[in-house]
Amino acid sequence: MIENLSGILATLAIIVGSISTLGYYTQIFKMIKRKSSADVSALTYLLFSMAAFVWLLYGLSINSFPLIITNAIVIISAFSVIVTHFHYKRLKK
Repeated sequence: MIENLSGILATLAIIVGSISTLGYYTQIFKMIKRKSSADVSALTYLLFSMAAFVWLLYGLSINSFPLIITNAIVIISAFSVIVTHFHYKRLKK
């Protein structure tokens, strides 16, 4: 029973962790729509990426699939915001 609960929680962690990254993409869509990244802090998303990278390393060290998948998605999402930010910052110049 505990193993079944653990499997359910692992699946739930991946789903909820993945869904929570949708906020990153709403920021990207906002920048694209406005064609500006003036109100976005790249440093904030860099810090999110660094934290997720540490969690990813931890997940790898304990072989935790939910931690690995969720934090890999967070890193990709945060870097997508950063790339979009600098794209529009470069266009502004």
